[in-house]
Amino acid sequence: MSDSLRSGNLWSGLGLVAPLRARVLGLPPEGVGGISIDTRTLQPGDLFFAIKGDNSDGHDYVGAAFARGAAAAVVDEAHCDALKHLGTLYIVHDVLKAMEGLGRAARKRSKARIIAVTGSVGKTSTKEALRKVLSDAGPTHASDKSYNNHWGVPLMLARLPEDARYAVFEIGMNHPGEITALVDMVRPHVAVVTNVAPVHLEHFANVEAIAQAKAEIFPGLVKGGVAIVNRDIETFPILEEAAKASPAAYVLTFGADSAADAHLARFDAEETFSRVSARVLGQDVTFRLGAPGRHMAINALAVLLAARAVGLDFTAIAASLADVAPAQGRGARETLQLERDDSESRFVLIDESYNANPASMRAAIDLLGAAKPSGEGRRIAVLGDMLELGPGGPELHEALKDDLLRNEVDLTFAAGPLSRHLFDALPSEKRGAWAESAGALEPQVAEALRPGDIVMVKASNGSKLHALAAGLKARFAAPELQKIED
Repeated sequence: MSDSLRSGNLWSGLGLVAPLRARVLGLPPEGVGGISIDTRTLQPGDLFFAIKGDNSDGHDYVGAAFARGAAAAVVDEAHCDALKHLGTLYIVHDVLKAMEGLGRAARKRSKARIIAVTGSVGKTSTKEALRKVLSDAGPTHASDKSYNNHWGVPLMLARLPEDARYAVFEIGMNHPGEITALVDMVRPHVAVVTNVAPVHLEHFANVEAIAQAKAEIFPGLVKGGVAIVNRDIETFPILEEAAKASPAAYVLTFGADSAADAHLARFDAEETFSRVSARVLGQDVTFRLGAPGRHMAINALAVLLAARAVGLDFTAIAASLADVAPAQGRGARETLQLERDDSESRFVLIDESYNANPASMRAAIDLLGAAKPSGEGRRIAVLGDMLELGPGGPELHEALKDDLLRNEVDLTFAAGPLSRHLFDALPSEKRGAWAESAGALEPQVAEALRPGDIVMVKASNGSKLHALAAGLKARFAAPELQKIED
């Protein structure tokens, strides 16, 4: 639930009543150790919220929650009679609203320095880098996975321990107005916008409208807070104007632009890490970044500014950045083996399969371009559709051709109707295979692989290329890795 140890009670049983606006049926627990909305990950002593989702209703799982050791459950009036025999219930009119109320109460009691991160690209990796940096300095709470929406943010707030010194929240959106509602709960001391890119264009008129939606994070800052903005992007003026009009006392910028408060002076790409030199708030800072890629180095500048804004010094921040590693599905590398008894038949899989948009796709292709195949190996891209791009989707896919050619990608495999536009635009010698779905493409990719190859997999989640990446890992796991898993 956070990087601080789970010990004692997160909330007292009686202390839950007021923020939930609940009546209690049964004996209130002495306390609850955590907050859960999913019985699969629920820990004994947790408080279970019966949230109603798009495809399921948490009230159907209250019995399972108590069977796994839940201390109590939050349910609505309509279900309380049918569930009262299972255990202690906090009965409310609306379960999600009750969780929001608990999240607001957690924020009100917290003395933590709080950072909120949004952006079309890079918000999760930036949040994870901040988690690592801040955790090295003191008890830190940060959003799990990509819990950044209308239920994820209040859930993460409700889990905020009272003794946390730092907290990092990821804020997402795909419609105007969503960030306003979320940041009103978080009320950060520092707000970061990593990037603005053509994402969710089916819900926005243009990229400028997306920038305006991202800028909603700044009015939610506490008075005297710090706004941090990417100076390199075309929509920077929109973000800067919103930041200056907000309660922020300081507006800081980062990027390759020499006018940025944290600007990239030098970037040296290595196979699995980067060497970075930057000028940050008038100081020269040199550090090793554990995650490869120029885009990761740019985001690390935002981390430097945000961590400095909550009191850390550059030496400590730089030391922690060396241990930042890409997460699964976001650039994590794995060495696999084509022939079980032949250690010389290895290849490298770069798993970028967690979501995609034109900006993150280009960054991933650049990452593949910086990789160095061994022996007769090749650079291979396995790409799927980028979704929610609106009418311009086909052209945005086809435009990736230039990035693939510039990065000397030897072979491209593609899955999905939109990716067909890219596949057909490539020279014939650069085409691996195209298929309607990820499942149909996997055997063709597996058949084409040879020792020394470096394979990068990326697509929107809905394209299901994460299943293709998982399939390759299962099929070609090196023997020593299989032993560890067994």
